[in-house]
Amino acid sequence: MGRRSRRRLGAWTAAVLSAVVTLTLTGPTPARAEVTNPRQQWLRQSQAGLFLHWGMRTSPGYTSCSAWEKAVTDGGWDADYWVAEAKKLHASYLVLASFHSRLGYARAWPSAIPGSCSTKRDFLGELIDAASAQGLKVMLYMTDDPQWHAEGGHEWLDSAAYSAYKGHDTDLTTRDGFGEYSYDNFVEVMRKYPGLSGFWIDNDNDYWIDHGLYEKIRADRPGWLLSNNNEDTPIMDTVSNEQKTGMTPAYDYPQAIWTPQPRLTEACFKLPSSGAWWYSGTDSAVDQGLTLGRLISDSGSSVKSLMAETAQVNGRFPGKQEAFNNYAKTYLDKIWGSLDGTEGGGYSYGGLQPGAWNDGAHGVTTVSTADPDRHFVHVLTRPSGSTLTLRDNGYQATGVTDYRTGKKLDFRQSDGRITVSGITDWDPYDTVLAVRTDGRQGIVPPGSVTASASVSASGHPASAVLDGDPQTYWDNTTTLPASVTLDLRSAKSIRYLAVNQREWSVSYARSDTEQSARIRDYQVHVSDNGRDWGSPVASGTLPSARGVRFIDIPATTKRYVRLTVNSTWAAATDTKHYRKLLLDEVRIGSAYPGSGRTTTDGGAPRIRTAR
Repeated sequence: MGRRSRRRLGAWTAAVLSAVVTLTLTGPTPARAEVTNPRQQWLRQSQAGLFLHWGMRTSPGYTSCSAWEKAVTDGGWDADYWVAEAKKLHASYLVLASFHSRLGYARAWPSAIPGSCSTKRDFLGELIDAASAQGLKVMLYMTDDPQWHAEGGHEWLDSAAYSAYKGHDTDLTTRDGFGEYSYDNFVEVMRKYPGLSGFWIDNDNDYWIDHGLYEKIRADRPGWLLSNNNEDTPIMDTVSNEQKTGMTPAYDYPQAIWTPQPRLTEACFKLPSSGAWWYSGTDSAVDQGLTLGRLISDSGSSVKSLMAETAQVNGRFPGKQEAFNNYAKTYLDKIWGSLDGTEGGGYSYGGLQPGAWNDGAHGVTTVSTADPDRHFVHVLTRPSGSTLTLRDNGYQATGVTDYRTGKKLDFRQSDGRITVSGITDWDPYDTVLAVRTDGRQGIVPPGSVTASASVSASGHPASAVLDGDPQTYWDNTTTLPASVTLDLRSAKSIRYLAVNQREWSVSYARSDTEQSARIRDYQVHVSDNGRDWGSPVASGTLPSARGVRFIDIPATTKRYVRLTVNSTWAAATDTKHYRKLLLDEVRIGSAYPGSGRTTTDGGAPRIRTAR
């Protein structure tokens, strides 16, 4: 994986996030940011991909391209093997990283462009064909980085040959020179492999930008995806990030997602617990719980998991990785219906609240894209007892079952919470509960509410918290305290606020310059007339955590409700996040669904009390 390069295109701005553009190009035109586009649909419907770092320096390492190619072929390399292993992981796409700065800049395909290793056998073409036959996609990794040109004491780039080919002197070891060389490779690949699904690009190169590379890709291959690693480049479809470590719990990478959805986001992580991203001669162990936890946690956050395995020279994975793949197939087969065709719950797609639950429990939730009343609770860290309690997010529960066994489970729903009891079959990695609901109840319709704010950034008014659009949000312009006032237009019952904050920062302080921009101290006031507010009816500290947060209010009937944010979690040392507040959505709950409702068979209610 590469380093972070200069961000010439800049950070993802508010104007970029509000752009939803579909381009129809007949020739290169200025590139524009696209948050959503039909070409992204296959990846949005995916849960996982297989990342393949494999090239000249794969152990034992070669300096002769022909010798490496012969070793690969003599070893029995077979594209069908990679596809089969990807399917065991329930991956729907593969990313081939052979033209990689640390792997000898090897092109595993025939090329007319001199400058680095290019094989006579078309490994890339064979992989595209094999994947296509099984309904999988292939993306090609491309690097912008020449700094490793002499890695291992060998010069991997041939500037003289490329200069002769171009008719002018070009130093491939410079960024501009390598930018020109790689630009030519982009164009050649586009013309030669129409079955490819896009490029996975490790950072940016100024030569590409200055010479309209992305515009050309959009013109020549408008259906291809562009994915960028480690930085949010506006024209790219996908923001891909290397898996963070040091999380609490360890699998909860989405705590560090810094690019808000609906931007298409991807998490890259290694399956081997130690070592490089490529095979260096060691058969490292795979942590089953951590790897499965990451995949499931990502799915529960609508983040795609790009899982890296270290293929050997002959293409086969070391024994411990192959053994994990076999285990993962059996394990995931049993629960895949709770991940496939779902989005992460507790964010912009609705669903039950994820995160920290009762008695040490932690996990994520998913919600079916085809049936919004079909929910799944993934308990990745079990509670200390046999009972699980989580917020219902306004959903009326009608039944809870153990997803693996179909066993109906007892549950009670009251005060905005679902409590499932008598759970005895805890899985060591992911206990999956299927929850049926009868829609959301007790929510004041956003269309009957208007919003105003004490302060708003241009283009980000308070009304954004009511429009149901995850691309719009209210911005406090770094002013604190700041408040949002909701006018219900007539006196209505108020029991709680459900707040979705923009997911653009970590959820706890990883460093002095990487901290949470979430609400810390707050107050809630209510009023009959919008002028006289009295004492706060609720106040406290919200946890710095992702997903929908709830503020319960003693039962009252009023027309106006005001949420005042007095502080956020980021310290002054984090200038990017300090005093910065972005709110996606605020909902008003007028009543808790299922108040006093209990079941003993996971289905029809035994007791229902009046609300």
